[in-house]
Formats: sequence, structure tokens, C-alpha cells
Amino acid sequence: MITFLRGILTESLPDRLTVDVQGIGYEVFVPVSTYDRMPAEGQEVKVLTHFLVREDAQMLYGFATDEERDLFRLLITRVTGVGPKMGLAILTGMVVRDFKRHVVNSDVTALSKISGVGKKTAERIIFELKDKVGVTDAWKDSGDSPAAKAAQSPEQAALNDAVLALINLGYKQVEAQKAVKKLLEEGAAADTSGLVRGALRLLSQS
Repeated sequence: MITFLRGILTESLPDRLTVDVQGIGYEVFVPVSTYDRMPAEGQEVKVLTHFLVREDAQMLYGFATDEERDLFRLLITRVTGVGPKMGLAILTGMVVRDFKRHVVNSDVTALSKISGVGKKTAERIIFELKDKVGVTDAWKDSGDSPAAKAAQSPEQAALNDAVLALINLGYKQVEAQKAVKKLLEEGAAADTSGLVRGALRLLSQS
């Protein structure tokens, strides 16, 4: 698994980058939102990546933030008919915060305005994220606004982040919340990475 690249940005295009890592050039496909955050060619860059292996190709997809990569992974693994190309198109057409808000509000019209995403695909995205995975409830709980985040205790913020991470790994929201809350009740530190590791141990035993 290639989780990130750190090297020299040798080529930067709206849909792809080339990163020189110790003499090896990696082609990385990116959304425009990531391209916009890149430094000038010739400078050092760190790109978060998702490595996809298919029968006919090995592809690297790059992202500027964890939020972008998490959403990309969620879309291509949990929504029927959404592949990497459409995942990048969604990130190009809408910032993560707005996408989450429109899914939570079941706003088909807003999502269908993204290039390549028609009404049926928008409806499927909302249906599968809301009803099959339970992501929208976790997004509501996490709160995207500064005021909502400020109102959260560190423990609550860590709980929400851990639950979202487990959902991205394929677990149902209910079982993820149950495992994380059990750890906190047992006195586990409110640290997202520690809660995720502990919850994975609990879930593997169930």
C-alpha cells in the first residue's frame, strides 16, 4: 500500500501530477481541488495517495487532505456505479464540506449539478450512504460548522472521528459507535487513532 508520496513536483496538470521520489517519477491522478493546492513545479510536495490495483493497471490517486481521500474511498467502495473517475469528478465539482451537507439534506438537485453526476446517480449516492452505511448520521453528529466543532468536547470529537474512520473501513455505524463507546467507558484515552485500533480489535472478536 502506498499511502503518500514526498518528493519533487516535476509536472502539474489539472488532472494529474508527476512526483519525483528519489529518481522515480510517479504519475498521480488528482481532482482539481488537489491541483489547486499544489506548489510550483520544482518544489517539494507531499501528496496523500490511494493505490488501486486492477487486472490491467496499477493506478495512484492523489489528494491534498485526509478529508478528500476519505470521501474518495467511501464513494468508490460504498456507492454502486461510482468508480475512481467519477470519484475524482465529484471532488473536482464540489468541496467535501458542501458534499456532506447536500447528502445529509438529501439534496439531489445540488449533487446532480456536478459534471458527470446525473439525477439517478445523485439519488443513489444519497440512498447508499444514508441507508446502507449510515454515514450521514455520523456526519450530522460530527458537525461541519466551526460553532458545532467548538461545542464538542475533545472526547466527543475523537469518538466521532473514530466512528467515521471505521465506517470508511466498511463497518456499520451502529457497531462502530458501540465499539468506540465501550472503549471510552473502559477508560481508554480519547485519541482517535488509539480508539480506531482498539475498536478494530473488539470488532474482530465479535
